[in-house]
Amino acid sequence: MSELTKQTVSESAITEQEPIAAIATPAGEGGIAVIRISGRDAITLFMKVFRGADLTQKPSHTIHYGYVTRNNKTIDDVLVSLFRAPKSYTGEETVEVSCHGGVINTQLVLEAVLHAGARSAEPGEFTQRAFLNGKLDLSQAEAVADLIHARSKKAAESSRQQLEGQLGEYIKNFRQQIIDATAMIELELDFIEEDVEFAKKDDLVKLFSDLIAGIDTLLATYETGRIVKHGVRTVFAGAPNAGKSTLLNTLMGKERAIVSAIAGTTRDVIDADWSYDGLLFTLTDTAGLRLTEDIIEAEGVRRSRKAVDEADLVLFLTDLSEPDMNDASVVREIRDKWPDKALMIVGTKSDRKELLKHDPSRHVKPDIEVSSLEGENIDELKRMMKDAVLESRDIDTSGLLVTSSRHRDSLEKAKEHTQSALNALHAGVTGDFLSIDLRAALHQLGMITGEITTEDLLDSIFSRFCIGK
Repeated sequence: MSELTKQTVSESAITEQEPIAAIATPAGEGGIAVIRISGRDAITLFMKVFRGADLTQKPSHTIHYGYVTRNNKTIDDVLVSLFRAPKSYTGEETVEVSCHGGVINTQLVLEAVLHAGARSAEPGEFTQRAFLNGKLDLSQAEAVADLIHARSKKAAESSRQQLEGQLGEYIKNFRQQIIDATAMIELELDFIEEDVEFAKKDDLVKLFSDLIAGIDTLLATYETGRIVKHGVRTVFAGAPNAGKSTLLNTLMGKERAIVSAIAGTTRDVIDADWSYDGLLFTLTDTAGLRLTEDIIEAEGVRRSRKAVDEADLVLFLTDLSEPDMNDASVVREIRDKWPDKALMIVGTKSDRKELLKHDPSRHVKPDIEVSSLEGENIDELKRMMKDAVLESRDIDTSGLLVTSSRHRDSLEKAKEHTQSALNALHAGVTGDFLSIDLRAALHQLGMITGEITTEDLLDSIFSRFCIGK
């Protein structure tokens, strides 16, 4: 199929491959489990192990009660949902079997189906078939995995929005505009001797400029999209024994990090996911930032600095009960080295600060004072952490967000090729060279929706799916 042809897959183009089967629900004890079967003659295959109504004569989107058997022995009583092609998730003939939950019982039902002739599904194979059969574009298929793996409310909302196809529609609109422009430019090449102008320069300049602006608008959402999808990388920094591990445990509501009065207990970075008001925070407890002769602790300090470098938000903890702190120099270092980093100064152990007799010049003024043990100002700290993230971003998951680094990379390359075409147009370069850049931009945009794919790309995307989806 030519790159200049908008790819569509009609229902008549859907093909059914060999039947595959897998457990679609998580392993473990539960009320019910679902085994999914999809492919050529999936209903006929399932009838080999089913005792009940003749499912081959039943219409699509119906549910039937019966028994799964093997060697004339009943395994379980089940409810069977039928989906006839092409009106199914994969576009193929599909059977979904709801049986009693439990690791052993579910496996016995699956084994009966596999013994009847189905093949065990690979990770993501059902969704890959949905993509290949035109039921989803590639960005929607990726959104399925993102929705399954979402770790916060906003991540789920963003995935749901992409699953509805909004990103795909934007990209397809971009591609169609480039296709139309390229067709006009290449048509001119066929009539070059007649000196016929099909594509006016001013119109092309506006088209390319609008495309670049549109791509820029999408790219501008990536940092917000990354935070929604992967969480706010939040690092607890500060001197040893400043209360970093205690505060992390307080926010988590459980003991995630080891707490000790001995300075230097935390030797490595410790990550923990924490969700607040729909937003995911990846909390990182670090070793103290100080000079040390202990080789292991020194490596922990090095990793602490690396974590700060990669953080979206840094909480620098200063111990209000310690008279000999010298945090001001460390805070200056952070502000000088990472001037754009979101930084909050948190005074810890506020319940003990009356014991402090110190030189105020050696301390930094905290943005908030907290006591992890007494719970003082913890709720206010949570609100301030979210506000610090939202200060430069509008976390609105109802709008279009680019959340995938793969999509970002393709958009950046598409923009580069479109900009190159625009520059060439201004320089008076001939249409055949313009066409090369435009086709390259088409290729990059097609990589997002799957109109251009490679086997390696599909393997990379679908390998991160769970089996059964």
